Amino acid sequence: MVELKTDTSIDAMYEAGQVVGRALTAVRQAADVGVSLLELDAVAREVLRGAGATSPFLGYRPAFAPTPFPAVICASVNDAIVHGIPDGYRLRDGDLVSIDCGAQLNGWAGDSAISFVVGRPRADDVRLIDTAERALAAGIEAAVVGNRLGDIAHAIGSVCRAAGYGIPDGFGGHGIGRRMHEDPPVANEGRPGRGMRLRHGMVLAIEPMVIAGGGDDYHAARDGWTLRTNDGSRAAHAEHTVAITQDGPRILTAREEARMSRSGR
Repeated sequence: MVELKTDTSIDAMYEAGQVVGRALTAVRQAADVGVSLLELDAVAREVLRGAGATSPFLGYRPAFAPTPFPAVICASVNDAIVHGIPDGYRLRDGDLVSIDCGAQLNGWAGDSAISFVVGRPRADDVRLIDTAERALAAGIEAAVVGNRLGDIAHAIGSVCRAAGYGIPDGFGGHGIGRRMHEDPPVANEGRPGRGMRLRHGMVLAIEPMVIAGGGDDYHAARDGWTLRTNDGSRAAHAEHTVAITQDGPRILTAREEARMSRSGR
């Protein structure tokens, strides 16, 4: 069942989304060669704590997971696509990092993700990240009243496939509201004009994931959470929480990036 949010509820979700945006900005600014993934998680925890927010990631345990998630961010490095668990790994020059973060504030959730390179970027990685961001922008542009879920999926998939990249099969975005994961699922590839019609008050987490090697296959790491590319190629992930309104899509997790480049700090 899809819950349509009131304009007041969307405003409340915007507040939660801004906490997520600040956390991601702080994590990206802190990311540098030699910094551990656990240290980045601590940065995000401090932002959430300072805002009076909690983490919908911490302790989350879906049916597939062997253990509850132990952190407030997912930190996925290089060939890790999503759901990476922060640990003592220290970032190295040229690492491609994807950070996913959520916040729960006053009963409402926000969810967003960014990808960036630490230190000196490789041209291939910059192109991969740029494609994930362009696919996200295309998906958001299609998130308008009267369109269908398939239009979002088609917009995302068209950008990714045109660049020659793979799309992890079975993974995509989702509805969001009182809980981080709600109906409907939002695919990253599909046929236009198909699926549920988009209405004012729907709020979606739109999140393209792209695999540099061009294949769609992945496997779960030993931790039972992290998804890695089968061919060892790198992956990127971009996400925003977006409200569908009569005035067009409203990004609820927008963040200040003026002082940061795509290639790192």
